Amino acid sequence: GQARKGRSRAGQGRAGQAGNRQARNVTMARPAGNKSKAAANAQRGSNSSKSIKIRHKVRFFRPRTKTVARNPKYEKKSASLLSSEAVKKMDKYRVIRHPLTTESAMKKIEDHNTLVFIVDVLSNKRQIKAAVKDLYKIEALRVNTLIRPDGQKKAFVKLKQDHDALDVANRIGII
Repeated sequence: GQARKGRSRAGQGRAGQAGNRQARNVTMARPAGNKSKAAANAQRGSNSSKSIKIRHKVRFFRPRTKTVARNPKYEKKSASLLSSEAVKKMDKYRVIRHPLTTESAMKKIEDHNTLVFIVDVLSNKRQIKAAVKDLYKIEALRVNTLIRPDGQKKAFVKLKQDHDALDVANRIGII
């Protein structure tokens, strides 16, 4: 253990001596009037420590940044959708895209007297109910909707007792 300490001290001593020689050479090369400037530069360099802002309060108050109001260079939506025509464009043909003919949809038709449609994502339950009434001449008891993982909206239209979903499905052409 002592041998190691002796080596490391010796290594440090040699490095320190070499550093002193370089420092002497640098100071010798400069004129005598610049010694104080050189000392000040050395003090400012790696030897100086960074000052830390002292806080005088216990609580930290988050600095508020400036919030600027939006000033878009162009409108995000087209002018036709911004006008009142957007309401008119949601007609019965846009609301109901197509009926769903999967196995689970067929089971709903047979067992629960319910038709299943893929509808427009922006349409609501009232619009779906009205579109089904207009297109297929049937009364809907209620409408349940969900948005599928692929982003499409699915509507379950439960029919009243006086309408049979199987007959309506045959008339539409699902079955």
